[in-house]
Amino acid sequence: MAECLVVGISDQKVARKPDKLVSYALGSCVGICLYDKVLQVAGLAHILLPDSKNNVSGSINVYKYADTAIERLVQHMEALGCQRSRIVAKISGGANMFNTPGISVGDKNVEAVRRELARLRIKIVAEDVGGNYGRTLMFDSENGMLEVRSLSHGNKII
Repeated sequence: MAECLVVGISDQKVARKPDKLVSYALGSCVGICLYDKVLQVAGLAHILLPDSKNNVSGSINVYKYADTAIERLVQHMEALGCQRSRIVAKISGGANMFNTPGISVGDKNVEAVRRELARLRIKIVAEDVGGNYGRTLMFDSENGMLEVRSLSHGNKII
């Protein structure tokens, strides 16, 4: 029976077939879903901010930032035998929840995620980003399907 692993804010997890990964209530945060089809291994990171370089607290949660979380997620998947050349990405979130003018935190998060995936040479095969509404993600390790759920915009599979 499949287990559903919950990925919180500034967190990440890796799952093998038949388990699923779920992340609730992404607003400006971005969910990065990585998948190795051959091994049927899925990884999900729920990042809060784009860049760890602006961290002033002294200690750092590497799962909080796009520039550190994605690389760590890839490392976890590679430790399970995944090959970077087979890993693909799907991303969702990055909303401008308060319709603020200009570039929002959500926009910055999406830009940072795209930049980091490009640096790691991981192709984005699907995305559902932007807008002004929250999303919940359900990522299936068996087939790599990402279900994006939204109260205001319905559900879709990407």
